[in-house]
Amino acid sequence: MRTESGHDLRHHGDAEVRDDGRALVDLAVNVRADTPPVWLREHIAASLGGLAAYPDGRAARAAVAARHGLPVERVLLTAGAAEAFVLLARALKVRRPVVVHPQFTEPEAALLDAGHAVGRVLLREEDGFRLDPAAVPEDADLVVIGNPTNPTSVLHPADAIASLARPGRVLVVDEAFMDAVPGESEALAGRVDVPGLVVLRSLTKTWGLAGLRIGYVLAAPETVEDLQRAQPLWPVSTPALAAAEACVGPRALAEAAHAAHRIAADRAHLLAGLARFAPAGLRVAGPARGPFVLVRVERASAVRRHLRDLGYAVRRGDTFPGLDEEWLRLAVRDRGTTDGFLRALESALQR
Repeated sequence: MRTESGHDLRHHGDAEVRDDGRALVDLAVNVRADTPPVWLREHIAASLGGLAAYPDGRAARAAVAARHGLPVERVLLTAGAAEAFVLLARALKVRRPVVVHPQFTEPEAALLDAGHAVGRVLLREEDGFRLDPAAVPEDADLVVIGNPTNPTSVLHPADAIASLARPGRVLVVDEAFMDAVPGESEALAGRVDVPGLVVLRSLTKTWGLAGLRIGYVLAAPETVEDLQRAQPLWPVSTPALAAAEACVGPRALAEAAHAAHRIAADRAHLLAGLARFAPAGLRVAGPARGPFVLVRVERASAVRRHLRDLGYAVRRGDTFPGLDEEWLRLAVRDRGTTDGFLRALESALQR
């Protein structure tokens, strides 16, 4: 889907590693490397014996509710966070939806598909892509923002986002990458004091389950009921339900917390390496707090092609509203992978 502004909202990082990109080192997709772990694969495999029965999501729903200290009526399981955006666009009766950009483009694409005219609030590079609550129109009755935001990797203060809440407004916060932030600082998941709050979570990024499709919505019971009516019957498969229940248990939460600290250390290593290229004009948006970083560099399209020739896939940034062809998004990987990438980047910048 290409908008009037020329942005291809349906272009995502996986396009970089399909077909002839399968052999590339993947820095284009933000799924954590070396996942899912063996114990999770085995747990999912054990659920396959129940495929003859229709999926029963009650246990997984209760587990998600317990993980966030919420009643089950505030939880809706979805086939990934992407399905939640479609449900919101189709089920909620809104007049003036606004999306805060740059961010994941699927919310706007879903709203456009549902026939909505979508307003944009474009955060500025000179402000570090930080949220300015005053920039959001007062009459917006649906506001969508990511935290930490894909692709900028900016972590907005929870209080700043909560200040966007208004009577009669739905405030959608995409927290798909929040579990990659140590301590989940600035999370709004579990809050019941913010009117109109809808929090989306994905289990596909940290746990490597993009092919399984599992996420969830946290919202007021009446909003959950509206979204549930828009879902087809049995929208989440039995293996995905098994994964959801496992990924919010104590063992998984401890592993995710450890992974978040490791990602922070690996990100610091990547940022230190990128700083060497500042004399060549490379700039990093930030401060980065997610499992990816956004960089600006001249001739980014040519640099991306050279990197592909050298065996590395990175995400183009020009499909995000608010960015242009000079931006690239890089997933955080282990130090060995990052060191190899930095050598390739040095070569690509010199071509």
